[in-house]
Amino acid sequence: MNSADPLFTPVVRGTFHRAIDPRFHRFAIAGSRAAGRYSRADEPTLYLSSSVEGVDAALIAHRDTRASALEIIELDVEAAGIVDLRDPDARSRIGIDLADAMAPWQQDAEAGGTPASWSVRDRLVEVGATGLIDPSRRRPDLWHLVLFRWNEPSAPTVRIRERDR
Repeated sequence: MNSADPLFTPVVRGTFHRAIDPRFHRFAIAGSRAAGRYSRADEPTLYLSSSVEGVDAALIAHRDTRASALEIIELDVEAAGIVDLRDPDARSRIGIDLADAMAPWQQDAEAGGTPASWSVRDRLVEVGATGLIDPSRRRPDLWHLVLFRWNEPSAPTVRIRERDR
């Protein structure tokens, strides 16, 4: 399969949001530094939200492990090769069960296991995806963009939108 395959969404382009510890602003697009829903600790992954409300919804599960003062930054993204997990046809064609993507993952990861959502990532990488659209578990009207690769050849591009300071 390739990015022109109907399995993948048309190019995802727009402004996305990410909460970061202001002390690490210069690393804002370096990706995750710890295990996440779709990433083992050694798999750089960039978690973005389509809205500020999406950032807030996503952070509810991480309030105890994050810095108390977070900065929400805006990023310009252009991404091909994205699988939309909200699309039941795409999930069916790939062989992904949405329940695996939505299942709690932290306890499995902490116990040294393999969360079901990591297997979702593995399958998406296997079919050539560069990332996924993830429906919010807290608010079904919101969604997130998760990138497995970015800012390298044949990968999505991500740029920090600098505000006037």
